[in-house]
Amino acid sequence: MGSAVRKFRRRKSSAQIELTGASSRGGRVWTARRRASKAVTAVIQKSTGENEIDDLEMQVMRYKPEGIDELVRNTKFTKKELQIMYRGFKQECPTGLVNEDAFKEIYAQFFPQGDSSAYAHYVFNVFDADHNGTISFEEFVIGLSVLSRGSLNEKLMWAFKLYDINGDGYITKEEMLDIVKAIYDMMGKYADPPISENAPGDRVEGVFQKMDKNRDGVVTIDEFMETCKNDENITKSMSVFDTIL
Repeated sequence: MGSAVRKFRRRKSSAQIELTGASSRGGRVWTARRRASKAVTAVIQKSTGENEIDDLEMQVMRYKPEGIDELVRNTKFTKKELQIMYRGFKQECPTGLVNEDAFKEIYAQFFPQGDSSAYAHYVFNVFDADHNGTISFEEFVIGLSVLSRGSLNEKLMWAFKLYDINGDGYITKEEMLDIVKAIYDMMGKYADPPISENAPGDRVEGVFQKMDKNRDGVVTIDEFMETCKNDENITKSMSVFDTIL
């Protein structure tokens, strides 16, 4: 595997942001988080390819979907990094698009003992910004830029979008429960120690009450951001990757 890929130093998956629990349940949650991180990294590896591109090759590359300079402005990646990623992206996805089935397959490889399809579906929806059922190269690198090099605020906003399933600007208890259930399903029925059927609901009840400051039955972006920033475990989990190509 090329040195460009090896320099992606993996840490934790921000998408889970500790809503599945820490402390006593931290062992199995940490395992799921690390594997989810590897799943996202697998997408990165596919998009960067396995070989380095020398200067001459990059000079003759032609970027078609969108101006490379515009992507440099809209992400935290350099022109060289984007060119490397685009070459690999086109090799793996000649059409220039990633569909949801392919995205789910990557997650399934890292969670063979569980069912990661629901969680992968929710993550896919956040990357698929225009909701057309596919992830373009632009959508992929813009989302990856937030997760890998974004500020704490940017990462929290990304996480909020994950939990705000219907995109109405609020997180309901039902939406939070759907995400947390998906995470527990991904961890598998044979997790050690076993996960009780009531675990997702119990966890969501406590977290939702903590976030819903005004007790109106929904969590706003402001409530979400404030609660997360005041929780040390959550802020630490926002460090997803140190990415230096």
